[in-house]
Amino acid sequence: MKKFYQLSLVMVMAFTVILAGCGNNNSANSGSNAGTATTAPTDAAATEAPEATKAPKAVKLGLVTDVGGVNDKSFNQSSWEALEAMEKDFGAEIKYLQSKSNADYEPNLNQFVKGGYDLTWGIGFDLGDAVLKVAKENPNANLAIIDSVVDAPNVESVTFAENEGSFLVGVVAGMTTKTNKVGFIGGMESPVIKRFEVGFKAGVEAVNPNAKVTITYAGAYDKPDTGKSLAATLYDAGNDIIFPAAGATGNGVFNEAKSRNKAGGSKVWVIGVDKDQSLEFGDDVTLTSMIKRVDEAVKKVSQQVVDGTFKGGTTTVLSLKDNGVGLPETSKANVSADILAKVDEYSKKIIDGTVVVPAE
Repeated sequence: MKKFYQLSLVMVMAFTVILAGCGNNNSANSGSNAGTATTAPTDAAATEAPEATKAPKAVKLGLVTDVGGVNDKSFNQSSWEALEAMEKDFGAEIKYLQSKSNADYEPNLNQFVKGGYDLTWGIGFDLGDAVLKVAKENPNANLAIIDSVVDAPNVESVTFAENEGSFLVGVVAGMTTKTNKVGFIGGMESPVIKRFEVGFKAGVEAVNPNAKVTITYAGAYDKPDTGKSLAATLYDAGNDIIFPAAGATGNGVFNEAKSRNKAGGSKVWVIGVDKDQSLEFGDDVTLTSMIKRVDEAVKKVSQQVVDGTFKGGTTTVLSLKDNGVGLPETSKANVSADILAKVDEYSKKIIDGTVVVPAE
């Protein structure tokens, strides 16, 4: 019996060794398969970085101009420059579509919305109806508009107190004119351009009740030749300062003024709009400019998209107290210290409510 148990024990041990050997062979084969199996996750990891190391997705920002175009030397250009700053500072993916007519507004907006852009801008009062329609049809899209109020939960609206800034350049015009005749050229009649008009007129009259303000409209924002022609008529009638609020149409006013000053004769001036237009047209013709800080507004709202704090369904009004409108530092090149002091005096009165500037 003892020998039987010894023999059995030997057989069991031998059988165990055989099983172990088989196990090692299977492991080696499995290792080959396992290598294949584990290689796939390793490759996946190489192509898809862990969440903590992924590069942030670039925010896509689209901009639709009004008919004035992106190079209008005015608020379309300011808006696009703001997005260019977003590209530089945050790596945003940016693109603009230029509208040649009102019929382009809706399809241009839709091109960005359907293309998955994180924010689509409509620049100008004229885009209001198109922005509202596109916003209603695409409730999950984010849109924003300059110079109009669109009542939709996915649209952020930005407007400006143009009347306040225009009042201040009216003060400059009223105290600078040698003929007591100044002109205003609007683009198309709208509440926005009306604010420019009435504010300017009120500013002139506040400091020079003897001055006459002649108002005319070009009926377009993209017609420099029309602006040049209207300016020629006003200058011929004795107006020595013209304030155009007409987008690219206003460029023609500058061209006419430059030609006249170059030819000699009585000095004429232009008051720039939206941007510091002395940087584009020069101090020899630009008396001052009524700045609308459209670029800052566009950057501010676009930054909300980057930060995930976009405020659809809201309206922001940027006024003199918000530094949303005003005169540039370059004004001192052509505007006397006494006149700038008067501008500062009225600015404080507007901010504290002592002077209320009409808006219509």
